[in-house]
Amino acid sequence: MAAGPNRETLELRIGEVVKGRYRLDGIVGIGGQGAVYRATDLKDHDQVAVKILHDAVDKDPSSRERLVREAQALMALAGTSALQVLDQGFTAEGKLCLVQELLVGEDLESALRKMERQGLVFRVADIPFLFHPIVETLERAHAIGIIHRDLKPENVFMQTVQGRMVVRLMDFGFAKFERMKKLTMDGFVAGSPAYIAPETWAERPVTPLVDVYALGAMMYRTLASRTPFPIDNLVELFRLVTRGERPSLHAFRPDLPVEVDRWTQQALAADPKIRFQTPRAVYRSLCDVLGIPP
Repeated sequence: MAAGPNRETLELRIGEVVKGRYRLDGIVGIGGQGAVYRATDLKDHDQVAVKILHDAVDKDPSSRERLVREAQALMALAGTSALQVLDQGFTAEGKLCLVQELLVGEDLESALRKMERQGLVFRVADIPFLFHPIVETLERAHAIGIIHRDLKPENVFMQTVQGRMVVRLMDFGFAKFERMKKLTMDGFVAGSPAYIAPETWAERPVTPLVDVYALGAMMYRTLASRTPFPIDNLVELFRLVTRGERPSLHAFRPDLPVEVDRWTQQALAADPKIRFQTPRAVYRSLCDVLGIPP
């Protein structure tokens, strides 16, 4: 895919009013698909976020359809911890955009890296605060035929609202709707390599169990301060994920019960039939091993 526009080009939109209502005030983030702007809702006077596709992406029918499906997924998951979509529409130049809640805080990957630089590890007692909302969101998604397919710490956002931590699950751009036609091309592997399930690498049918694997890999990453298979070479990563020995979590967190390695074996099982079968199962089992209430 061609590189997106530079920041200076994207900043030219600042001050524009989208849909006659949302004034773009600044750039929050820039990704491969589009840019997210901080904006002011001139009607309700709230601060919101507006996601706008890059020019090249916006001209691709599949990319536009993917953004529409992301909005559909997020709206279907209203009331869960999925990122809230408030509105959708077009810019003055006709680019598709989503209006979302504005998040203020940091994603889980950034938080973990900061802790690791300080020589800290994630507290076991905080596992429920972080993962219970994600589990409930995934359960709801799976129940209505939506598979996230891109679970990773970067897509888990944490913010403090009125003194309590609120978790948001983001980026349903690669979500699979089980009752809709697929958008990804044959041979295309959706997701981030460190969290892709073995059956996805092998191009087998996508089921909710790919999210179960990714959830287990995220839990492993959170507790071990490393991914299950920290390898950059994709060929070697493919070999380890699909046929290699499952890694020990206890080796990197000796303060955890040795039984945590049995949890790892099942959470990251290469065979989907051996793996935990639901997000709640992988989560509750970890809580049981760690001796904390789910």
